Order: sequence, then C-alpha cells, then structure tokens
Amino acid sequence: MLNSKLKKLKSILENMGSVIIAYSGGVDSTFLIKVAKDTIGNNILAVTAKSETYPKREYEQAKEIARKLKVKHLVITTKELLNPRFIVNPANRCYYCKQELFTELKQIALEKGIDYVVDGTNCDDLKDFRPGMEAIKALGVRSPLREAGLTKKEIRGLSRKMNLDTWDKPAFACLSSRLPYGTPIDKKKLQMVGEAEDYLFKSGFKQVRVRHHNNIARIEVSPEDIEHLTSINLRRKIVKKLKEIGYHYVTLDLQGYRTGSMNEVLERNE
Repeated sequence: MLNSKLKKLKSILENMGSVIIAYSGGVDSTFLIKVAKDTIGNNILAVTAKSETYPKREYEQAKEIARKLKVKHLVITTKELLNPRFIVNPANRCYYCKQELFTELKQIALEKGIDYVVDGTNCDDLKDFRPGMEAIKALGVRSPLREAGLTKKEIRGLSRKMNLDTWDKPAFACLSSRLPYGTPIDKKKLQMVGEAEDYLFKSGFKQVRVRHHNNIARIEVSPEDIEHLTSINLRRKIVKKLKEIGYHYVTLDLQGYRTGSMNEVLERNE
C-alpha cells in the first residue's frame, strides 16, 4: 500500500515535468523535494520564504537540508507585516499569508518557464482548520502528497527509510499562530515568542509552543516533558529568562502541546 502511494507520487511528479516547491524545511516539504529530485532531477526549484513570522533557526535548517540534497534553492522575502488584513490577525489570517507567497511563486514559475507550483499539504492537513488552503486552491497550486494519498505518519516512515534528518522533526507553524485571533501581530510580539521558544529548544525540549497572551506566556511542551519542565532549577531558569524577554507571567499548559490549540476558542464559539 505504502509503496503504491510512493509510486503514485513519482508518477504525479513525472507528469508535471518541472516544479517549484514551497519549501519550509519541514517534514513534508523536505520529503517532497527529495522524491522530486530523485524523480525529475534538476527540473525542480525549492523556494523558501524568509520573514519575521519564521525564526532564523528554521530558515538556516532549510538552507542546510537543501544543500545536502543538492537541489536548486531560492530564498525570497515575504512581507506579511505590511498587509493590514494579515496583521489584524483574523481567523483566516493564513489565507493572506499563503496568497502572498503563492502569488509570488506563480510569478517566478512564469518567469522561469516552470510548469507547476506545488506545496507539501498531506491528507491529514485536511482534518485541521487551514484557511491557507483556500488561497492555494484559488491559485491553482498542486499538492502532490495529498494527491498521492499520503498521511503524515506515512511521510515520516518513508523519510526515515530515505535517511532524511527531518523524519522525526516536530511539527512547526509560523510564529503568528502563537497569538490569539484578534490580537494584532507585530514584530515585537513575534520576536518575544521566537526568543522564548529558542530558549526552550536549547534547554532540551523538542516540541515547544509559547502562546502569547499579552504579558502572559503560556508554554506548551509534550505531555511527557511536563514533569521535567517543572523541576525546580529548570523552572526557575525558564521563568527568569521569559521575564527578561518581556513577559510578566509565565504559565504552563497542563494539557501539553497539541496542534492548533488557538483554534479551540473558535470551536467553543461555534
């Protein structure tokens, strides 16, 4: 079953001929550029968007992976924080981000004579609230992983067989997702969240979110890491650091990390 899905993915890419891949350095897009490279060779261009909404570590990792996989890699700068519809942080915030990104990728494809623009959406993504998909659909962007019927678990398994370093990389979303809907997005808030998460990653946590609630930081880590975070010495260091960053109160979410926790407010209001 899994081999047939991989075969289907390769067939989809072969039929496309040449592609621009929206490349974040995450599990899905890394797997996609690997299979595309193996299938259609140099007829691919990986494009990474650099902006205030993504931390520097993710950008650097994406560059290094692209270098290892020997794929053509282009870095562009997107300017979400100049879009008033984005910075007011509506529930469909991601629509405006994806609209800007993929409009630019479509233009690059046109200029370079590349047939398709594709992204790393997989089948599991359809289960979550992802307004960015509407922009992707409207712009005619293809999602080969979804078209091949691949789930996140399957992509991780295949990535491991292919010796990709990202096979067990934690899920990541842009820093804007750390702010509750309706809280205006600005550079300072994104920097606070990014610095706080960097500190927690360096403290040994693999899956981390710091949710920004004005002067309160709500930390999410994997449930199995909660006890470690609450150890006296580490807890004191984390509180000290996050207060230095600018938070007045530092809290721990006892439910632990889960995808889209900010969407829970929307679900309760339905």
